Amino acid sequence: MGGAQARLFAREGAAVVVADLFAEKARAVAREIEAAGGRAIASQLDVQRADDWARVVSEAEAELGPVSILCNNAGANFRVGFDEQTEEMWNTIVGTILTGSFLGIKAVVPSMRRAGGGAIVNLGSLASIRPGGGSPAYGAGKMGLVGLTRAAAASYAKENIRCVIVSPGHVDTPFIRENNPYSPNDDRTSIDNPENYQRRLRGTPLGRLQTGEDIARAVLFAVSDDAAMITGSMITVDGGSALV
Repeated sequence: MGGAQARLFAREGAAVVVADLFAEKARAVAREIEAAGGRAIASQLDVQRADDWARVVSEAEAELGPVSILCNNAGANFRVGFDEQTEEMWNTIVGTILTGSFLGIKAVVPSMRRAGGGAIVNLGSLASIRPGGGSPAYGAGKMGLVGLTRAAAASYAKENIRCVIVSPGHVDTPFIRENNPYSPNDDRTSIDNPENYQRRLRGTPLGRLQTGEDIARAVLFAVSDDAAMITGSMITVDGGSALV
């Protein structure tokens, strides 16, 4: 989803910093943007480290000027129940989703002040609306983002800095398809398993899973002047899944 946002924003004329825990992933997206005629730089970022955030914001300002948009996309999940979820899993998930977004906001606000304002988007989930019994840390992190979004919106509105949460439904990305260290999947959980794919599809009334591009277009709206009076709110892009 972050890559789709970076590509779309670049096509719309933004200069983009692509930041990822895995630097080569960030570089690959930045190279793609530059090859298409856009402006992009890549940075390695562990969202759970305040010093990493400070470095990335400094790099962004040095290369591209003050930051006016922040998209907090980093996520992690271990799809096990309450009894099986360990303290280490909890810390990784909540640290990535919630603490990482908090640190990102703290890091960019001084730059946004220099820019004269800005827009922050936190990436929610169906779990921000109705968390279930699976992966308690994921539900806690995504519900926590609702509170963080509102707190940031209330704190910085007078400085022309908005904060919105965009909550996707079932999005066909490597997060629920591939086996990643921050989001392990096997036949029990991956949508490469047709049964899992169909289960998620049945839970989407509009009849298809979302794509990264679907979410990117919503995020683009959220940071645009068309959304100038939207702050502290949730925009749900789930094909109706929250209704089921």
